[in-house]
Amino acid sequence: QEQLVESGGGSVQPGGSLRLSCAASGFTSRWTRMAWFRQPPGKEREGVASIFFNVGIPIYADSVKGRFTISQDNVKNVVYLQMNSLKPEDTAMYYCAAKGPNGRTWSDPLGYNYWGQGTQVTVSS
Repeated sequence: QEQLVESGGGSVQPGGSLRLSCAASGFTSRWTRMAWFRQPPGKEREGVASIFFNVGIPIYADSVKGRFTISQDNVKNVVYLQMNSLKPEDTAMYYCAAKGPNGRTWSDPLGYNYWGQGTQVTVSS
């Protein structure tokens, strides 16, 4: 059974950094894309960054370009999200997700079949 487990969240001051990890188990070749989403309190879930699994080619939301970096370790089946220059508006629950090929855009959460349990990121002074 496919499973995604996030880790690495926490509390940091503005300008700080965190690295989130998403460990994939029960991996199947049906997965083509993995992504990080976030959901601030009382708001909708939004796409943050995505990568073609085992291929690369990252893509980012405008709000995090230049600050966040998505990467993967193909041997360990882990996807990372390096977050630098964090801002209070980055505060949210962060989720890892995976999907196979479908017609939905990378940032559409409805296109993803597998989700982790989430890890909280809080940016506050």
